[in-house]
Amino acid sequence: MHNQPHSMHNQPHSLVVRRYTTEAVRVTAILRLPLIGLMSLLGPVVRVPHWRPDVFAALLTMYAAVALGWIFLVLVREVGPWAGWMSTAVDVLAVMSLSIASGGATSVLLPVFYLLPISVAFQYRPRLTAIVGVCTAFGYQLAWIVYSKRDDTMGFPSEVYLYFGFLLWLAAATTALSYVLARRSATVIELLDVRRQLIAESMGAEERERRQLAEHLHDGPLQNVLAARLDVEEAMERHPDAMLDAAESALRETATQLRFTVTMLHPQVLAQLGLSSALRELADAHARRSEIETSVEIDEVGRPDCQELVYRVARELLANVTRHSHAAKVTLRLTGSSGKITLVIVDDGWGFDPAVVPKRVAQGHIGLASHIERVENAGGTFDLDSSPGTGTRVVVTVPESIGTKPHSSID
Repeated sequence: MHNQPHSMHNQPHSLVVRRYTTEAVRVTAILRLPLIGLMSLLGPVVRVPHWRPDVFAALLTMYAAVALGWIFLVLVREVGPWAGWMSTAVDVLAVMSLSIASGGATSVLLPVFYLLPISVAFQYRPRLTAIVGVCTAFGYQLAWIVYSKRDDTMGFPSEVYLYFGFLLWLAAATTALSYVLARRSATVIELLDVRRQLIAESMGAEERERRQLAEHLHDGPLQNVLAARLDVEEAMERHPDAMLDAAESALRETATQLRFTVTMLHPQVLAQLGLSSALRELADAHARRSEIETSVEIDEVGRPDCQELVYRVARELLANVTRHSHAAKVTLRLTGSSGKITLVIVDDGWGFDPAVVPKRVAQGHIGLASHIERVENAGGTFDLDSSPGTGTRVVVTVPESIGTKPHSSID
């Protein structure tokens, strides 16, 4: 299972609508092929006069070839607003051409005319939907005009006007539907923007509190413990005593714990040596504590703005490997290119179903989910690939510059 949370941090509304448009174009492209298959049965199933089977087959073959190429294009890349116009224009022209070549079977192709504006309505573009709907109605009318002019025996049945009215009504209905969908999507996007802003503010406040607490622990309790330890050591030199020795050991252990806590709250090595060195130190510490074989492949990336985020994500993922994976080996890779930092952590443990992450959040376990939110909020992507029995692979990609200022180090 591959789960890739979408990232829309600081994206304008047009980019989000573009993503929705791409999804609609892809769905339409996939549904187009079975429709072409049904249209290929028109000749064998419906016997009509004025049939042009050779022309119809040639047009339908060309239409199918274009549809196959279009599916490949829209599935491998994200398309722009032009895709909706182009694909719909080709559909209208193709259906009109097939209608003219099919002779009296135009009434059988009528449902296809109805489908065209419906397929465009879900692209969140009311104006395009209205234009397509009106063009489809007049295109149907034009096809019958061609019949009547081409063959005097065809005539111009009165139901053609009725169908024309239905198509115009459908154009109005689908335009209204597209307008409602566009309004609702805009509301959802605004709510997402507010949510992202709140997440960014809460994360900023959390980081400031972590830094302040680390500075307080470093400059206050840790210094007091170190001073007390020196006093005890001096006393031991003058009067060796078992109780003093025990006190010195306790103070030494407390100082170690305080240093570890300060490092957890605000890793000093990040500010002093940069992300690459900090991750090497983290991987070494993880290997010592967990006794899991740890492989490290780290490129030198300097001190990017995102270094604290990447470091915290790596620490959370390695901690999860130790606590939950039952792995024998874990690999940590760090690369930087094209203005992005990529962190990859792979283990050979038991693996899990990524679908349980939301359930764990509901139970109060927010560690992994909170880091996914942090990465997304920074404009990055968090790819989690795992399943029971196959290990876990996590790929985190974050822009080097995320609009944060580097924190001062703790002396």
